[in-house]
Amino acid sequence: MDSPFAVLKFLILKTPFILRTVLYHALSLSPTSSKWDLRTTLIVNIVRDMLTNSPPSTISKQQKDTLRDPGIKGKMWVSKVTMPAPSEDAVRDLLFETIDALKQENEEYSRPALVPVEAEWTGYRAGVADNAPELSISEAEKYENLMKEVTSDVTLLYFHGGAYYLMDPCTQRSATSKYSNLTGGRVLSVRYRLAPQNPFPAALLDALVSYLSLLYPPAGALHKPVPASHIVITGDSAGGNLSLVLLQALLQIHRAAPAGNVPTVVFHGKVVELPLPAGVALSPPSLDLTRCMPSTENNAQYNYLPPPSISPTKSPPCTIWPTDPPRADLFCEGSALCHPLVSPLAAKSWEGSPPIFVVCGEEMLTDECKAFVQKAAKQRVRAVWEQYEAMPHCFSLLLEGNAGGAMSFDSWSDFVKRAVQSPEEIVTRGEFITAKNLVRRPVEVYKLMDMSDEDILVRMRNARQKMIECAATAC
Repeated sequence: MDSPFAVLKFLILKTPFILRTVLYHALSLSPTSSKWDLRTTLIVNIVRDMLTNSPPSTISKQQKDTLRDPGIKGKMWVSKVTMPAPSEDAVRDLLFETIDALKQENEEYSRPALVPVEAEWTGYRAGVADNAPELSISEAEKYENLMKEVTSDVTLLYFHGGAYYLMDPCTQRSATSKYSNLTGGRVLSVRYRLAPQNPFPAALLDALVSYLSLLYPPAGALHKPVPASHIVITGDSAGGNLSLVLLQALLQIHRAAPAGNVPTVVFHGKVVELPLPAGVALSPPSLDLTRCMPSTENNAQYNYLPPPSISPTKSPPCTIWPTDPPRADLFCEGSALCHPLVSPLAAKSWEGSPPIFVVCGEEMLTDECKAFVQKAAKQRVRAVWEQYEAMPHCFSLLLEGNAGGAMSFDSWSDFVKRAVQSPEEIVTRGEFITAKNLVRRPVEVYKLMDMSDEDILVRMRNARQKMIECAATAC
């Protein structure tokens, strides 16, 4: 929406729809009446209607609309930084070697250059009003003030969601400042390159540079070296995907190193080690870009995201889409859709991973999240799983003030702090949280999905083939 007037116009046009939604909820005629309060019902149904019934728009417009900077005000410190690209190609070459080592078939991918990576250090700013203006001081002074309010060792490396082609750190500031407040730490929110202009693995290369820059600050950086044991990688939706593919890349780099040795790489002229982070916290991650799992369709009543049949690849043509030459997916070549660093659901091994936390609703991504957590737990990864009954995608961010969302934030922050301060206390566990009354019920993490890894991979490959064929015939 371009302005408050546009929002008002939209709501006026949708008045009959809104009234019908309220009536159905009040009379318990809606399938979600017993699970949702009225506020949740209105928000989810309005967002769903906007995403599925709005006139088609180009990828350029969709992207532009989600990159508008709302400004900085209120209870947040934001210090904008740029992490320079290393002059040597060692990091880039290492990533390509890792991609090739994880190939399962004949996957094709582009070979992006190393570029400077922009990011925002975000922290909580206490003692000011919600509309307090940003101070007119330098970025370095903002960072100094931010650090004065940090009360823990937690450093979050955060990747935003948006299907890899939408959103920006500027749109997630309210979330990242909340993350900082909940953990007492600081957040580095990364402006990774977006598709379709920058397909896989550009975002992953930016993520790897960001991680290395935390560990080994380049000249002129505002921060001091951050121990890997203080870093928790976190993200939502596509940002959760990026978090996990970064982790899988690091795990593969460790697997390829000589036994007993920490792998190294040349970064800004120095040979440095590549340790694993303290943990990964996800809410909820997008793990399967083929969208082949049953929950994609089965959980439609609780979902607002468009079904796979309404694909952004079918958007009206513009300067950035379709690409030249054309490809089957906005983010990657069709052949790469099942690569473990594109769809981490296809990864064979998570052994050796640090602890992982996944929170999910009852939504499109539920099955892929369950399958991932189950596999990780079976491979002796300490995995914490929380599922909230009848909740939509990214409910804790969408439904601000929702009691379930607040509970999930508390669980998320508890995991993050434990991962840094007392990792030995983290144990594998799973819980299902009931709607409305929020009763926690234990679930068996090792039995979340009744589907084998082999069956899942077959489903993914079949779905990939259909996507490639559909792109070729413009179906």
